[in-house]
Amino acid sequence: MNKQSDQNVDVMRARLQEMQKDHLVILSINTAFAKVLDKKHFSIVLNQSFKNEFLCDGIMVLTAKDHKQQIFYSSLITGAYDDSPSDSLDICFEQCMQSPEPVTFYLKDFSERKASVPYFTLAKKLGMHMAVGFCLPSVGDHKTVIFLLYKNFTEFNGRLERLLRGISTQLSITIRNILFSEMLDTFHTSASDSQKDIKPVRKDEVRNQEGFNGIIGNSEAMQHIYEQISQVASSLSSVIIYGETGTGKELIAQAIHELSSSSHHSMIRINCASIPANLIESELFGHEKGSFTGATEQRKGKFEQANNSTIFLDEIGELPLALQGRLLRVLQEREIERIGGNNTIKVNVRIIAATNRILEKEIAEGRFRSDLFYRLNVFPIHLPALRDRKEDIPLLADYFLKKINLKTGKKINGFSQKVIHAMSENAWPGNIRELENMIERSILTAKDSTIRKMDLPEIFGQKTADQDFQIKTLHQMEKEHILKTVEKCKGRIFGPQGAALLLGLPATTLISKMQKLGIQKGHFFNKSNET
Repeated sequence: MNKQSDQNVDVMRARLQEMQKDHLVILSINTAFAKVLDKKHFSIVLNQSFKNEFLCDGIMVLTAKDHKQQIFYSSLITGAYDDSPSDSLDICFEQCMQSPEPVTFYLKDFSERKASVPYFTLAKKLGMHMAVGFCLPSVGDHKTVIFLLYKNFTEFNGRLERLLRGISTQLSITIRNILFSEMLDTFHTSASDSQKDIKPVRKDEVRNQEGFNGIIGNSEAMQHIYEQISQVASSLSSVIIYGETGTGKELIAQAIHELSSSSHHSMIRINCASIPANLIESELFGHEKGSFTGATEQRKGKFEQANNSTIFLDEIGELPLALQGRLLRVLQEREIERIGGNNTIKVNVRIIAATNRILEKEIAEGRFRSDLFYRLNVFPIHLPALRDRKEDIPLLADYFLKKINLKTGKKINGFSQKVIHAMSENAWPGNIRELENMIERSILTAKDSTIRKMDLPEIFGQKTADQDFQIKTLHQMEKEHILKTVEKCKGRIFGPQGAALLLGLPATTLISKMQKLGIQKGHFFNKSNET
């Protein structure tokens, strides 16, 4: 029995090590693509980190918009090539679009007479025998398919598919950003006559050119957040975003929505803390005419407005207990009823929630339903406080400087080293929002083209017991929380009385987290044996 158990542990450890290795590969490639600004850099990344991992001999990327298809990139074409769009999608492109799995094509089946797939004819002439096509997640109004080309027949195994899926969202974002950058170049260089044919540039599109889909920061903590966004965006899973006030929870939610398949619809937002308790039910679920005093007409609620899209429930911890039950029904049954109505309305809505509270504590004190928590907590994202990612402060400061210069009409060029140091040392209890406001105030009061002084409130520079508690990293807090939960479960990870269930995580994910956090069996096993 013990021998069999040890074998199972060894197998599980080997699998976890393989998963961790794959995660590092995915993170490395995603990071490389996140820094790409043009096709030249795109080609370098593809032919280095990407090509080496997939062991392919050639790569083609095709994009389509409004049923017009064109080659975005091809490693097989060394000189200039005709990148004008065709008038229709070819059969291979459509087959990849319709398949959730990678599609394998054997090029011997394609002859020169098949003019609808000329790129396969070219690949065949250059010695390629097999192609694997995969449709990337949609970003904006472009559809993208990548083809990996091989000279020798090979098996596109499960690991390669996992890697491809893991980088697919960032790859799609990078391609979209390059296309958008090319559009901006055309916009600035074309004559006024040609500008009439160009789609107006929206503010949110310009914003997305900054950082990771509008999110600023290159720290390790933020790279982990970008990886989580890429992992969950293409699914329909519920997401809950934890973080202190001012950390940018709504921006994370918007990024997830914009990288999802429902990005062509607007994300519907509601702040559960800003609406009186007697009105929030009507805001969420709508009401019928005459259902209460003042209901002079029928009104659709936020869930109906968000049908086939995303609803963002900010400050979910403030939702009254009575409404938490109705929200749970929406999650379970995917249906609502308006106040005063008898009809059941089906809704297909993805929920992204956010809170600055510790919901486990709210559950323990009877202010939040545990069943709703487990329904929402499918994919938790923990945003770091600004003081835990101080290396991002100069980047954020530069971003806000440019943004506020445009807003105020001033021309401030930068910050003195003294101010940069002061910003990096400040605790920022108000996080990014406080930093932005402080920079705006400094721009308005600056006496020359450089910000040489920033009046940081002294109270934030004083160490208090509260600040000492806040400075504890999320890494430490997560480790302590997992340890206490595992101890409470007497060392059990799996099963109905295991720690994984209490934490709302798959058991394999919990074990992986424990290894990353350095939690070893001895940390909790002795204590559990004593009880």
